[in-house]
Amino acid sequence: MEQLDRVFSALADPTRRAILARLAEGEATVNELVEPFDLSQPTISQHLKVLEHAGLVSRGRAAQFRPVRLNAAPLAGAARWIGDYRRFWEESLDQLDAYVKNMQAKEKRHGSKRKR
Repeated sequence: MEQLDRVFSALADPTRRAILARLAEGEATVNELVEPFDLSQPTISQHLKVLEHAGLVSRGRAAQFRPVRLNAAPLAGAARWIGDYRRFWEESLDQLDAYVKNMQAKEKRHGSKRKR
Protein backbone atom coordinates (compact mmCIF):
# COMPACT_ATOMS: atom_id res chain seq x y z
CA MET A 1 0.00 0.00 0.00
CA GLU A 2 2.94 2.36 0.62
CA GLN A 3 3.91 2.12 -3.05
CA LEU A 4 0.37 2.98 -4.10
CA ASP A 5 0.36 5.95 -1.70
CA ARG A 6 3.62 7.24 -3.21
CA VAL A 7 2.26 6.85 -6.75
CA PHE A 8 -0.96 8.74 -6.00
CA SER A 9 0.97 11.42 -4.13
CA ALA A 10 3.28 11.85 -7.11
CA LEU A 11 0.35 11.98 -9.53
CA ALA A 12 -1.42 14.63 -7.44
CA ASP A 13 0.76 17.38 -8.91
CA PRO A 14 0.01 18.64 -12.46
CA THR A 15 3.68 19.38 -13.18
CA ARG A 16 4.65 15.81 -12.35
CA ARG A 17 1.82 14.48 -14.53
CA ALA A 18 3.09 16.68 -17.37
CA ILE A 19 6.62 15.36 -16.86
CA LEU A 20 5.30 11.79 -17.08
CA ALA A 21 3.37 12.65 -20.23
CA ARG A 22 6.55 14.04 -21.78
CA LEU A 23 8.54 10.95 -20.76
CA ALA A 24 5.87 8.72 -22.33
CA GLU A 25 7.16 10.10 -25.64
CA GLY A 26 10.72 9.01 -24.81
CA GLU A 27 13.57 9.61 -22.41
CA ALA A 28 14.82 13.14 -21.80
CA THR A 29 17.48 15.00 -19.86
CA VAL A 30 16.58 17.25 -16.96
CA ASN A 31 17.35 20.28 -19.13
CA GLU A 32 14.96 19.01 -21.80
CA LEU A 33 12.31 18.56 -19.13
CA VAL A 34 12.84 22.12 -17.87
CA GLU A 35 12.19 23.69 -21.31
CA PRO A 36 8.36 23.56 -21.46
CA PHE A 37 7.91 24.77 -17.88
CA ASP A 38 8.31 28.17 -16.32
CA LEU A 39 10.25 26.50 -13.50
CA SER A 40 13.90 26.34 -12.50
CA GLN A 41 16.08 23.28 -12.97
CA PRO A 42 16.24 22.65 -9.18
CA THR A 43 12.43 22.72 -9.02
CA ILE A 44 12.12 20.17 -11.84
CA SER A 45 14.80 18.07 -10.11
CA GLN A 46 12.67 18.07 -6.94
CA HIS A 47 9.67 16.86 -8.94
CA LEU A 48 11.86 14.14 -10.44
CA LYS A 49 12.92 13.02 -6.96
CA VAL A 50 9.27 12.57 -5.99
CA LEU A 51 8.64 10.61 -9.20
CA GLU A 52 11.74 8.48 -8.56
CA HIS A 53 10.65 7.79 -4.98
CA ALA A 54 7.31 6.58 -6.36
CA GLY A 55 9.16 4.36 -8.85
CA LEU A 56 7.64 6.20 -11.82
CA VAL A 57 10.94 7.34 -13.35
CA SER A 58 14.52 6.19 -13.35
CA ARG A 59 17.70 7.97 -14.29
CA GLY A 60 20.35 6.39 -16.44
CA ARG A 61 23.98 7.26 -16.80
CA ALA A 62 25.89 7.29 -20.06
CA ALA A 63 28.99 9.49 -19.76
CA GLN A 64 27.70 13.06 -19.26
CA PHE A 65 24.21 12.13 -20.47
CA ARG A 66 21.79 11.23 -17.66
CA PRO A 67 18.50 10.37 -19.31
CA VAL A 68 15.30 10.22 -17.32
CA ARG A 69 13.00 7.34 -18.29
CA LEU A 70 9.39 6.56 -17.55
CA ASN A 71 8.69 3.42 -15.56
CA ALA A 72 5.01 2.73 -16.10
CA ALA A 73 4.78 -0.43 -13.95
CA PRO A 74 3.63 1.42 -10.81
CA LEU A 75 0.86 3.03 -12.86
CA ALA A 76 -0.53 -0.44 -13.55
CA GLY A 77 -0.98 -0.96 -9.81
CA ALA A 78 -2.81 2.36 -9.52
CA ALA A 79 -4.99 1.46 -12.51
CA ARG A 80 -5.88 -1.90 -10.92
CA TRP A 81 -6.80 -0.17 -7.67
CA ILE A 82 -9.03 2.31 -9.49
CA GLY A 83 -10.46 -0.50 -11.61
CA ASP A 84 -11.67 -2.26 -8.47
CA TYR A 85 -14.13 0.60 -8.04
CA ARG A 86 -15.33 0.53 -11.63
CA ARG A 87 -17.99 -2.09 -10.84
CA PHE A 88 -19.31 0.15 -8.05
CA TRP A 89 -19.48 3.18 -10.37
CA GLU A 90 -21.17 1.20 -13.14
CA GLU A 91 -23.72 -0.29 -10.73
CA SER A 92 -24.41 3.17 -9.30
CA LEU A 93 -24.91 4.60 -12.77
CA ASP A 94 -27.18 1.68 -13.71
CA GLN A 95 -29.27 2.34 -10.60
CA LEU A 96 -29.45 6.05 -11.40
CA ASP A 97 -30.49 5.24 -14.98
CA ALA A 98 -33.23 2.91 -13.73
CA TYR A 99 -34.44 5.56 -11.27
CA VAL A 100 -34.59 8.25 -13.97
CA LYS A 101 -36.50 5.94 -16.34
CA ASN A 102 -38.93 5.06 -13.54
CA MET A 103 -39.48 8.74 -12.73
CA GLN A 104 -40.00 9.56 -16.42
CA ALA A 105 -42.53 6.74 -16.74
CA LYS A 106 -44.44 7.99 -13.67
CA GLU A 107 -44.37 11.53 -14.98
CA LYS A 108 -45.70 10.36 -18.33
CA ARG A 109 -48.53 8.41 -16.66
CA HIS A 110 -49.49 11.32 -14.40
CA GLY A 111 -49.20 13.78 -17.27
CA SER A 112 -51.60 11.77 -19.43
CA LYS A 113 -54.13 11.52 -16.55
CA ARG A 114 -54.12 15.31 -16.13
CA LYS A 115 -54.90 15.89 -19.81
CA ARG A 116 -58.17 13.90 -19.60
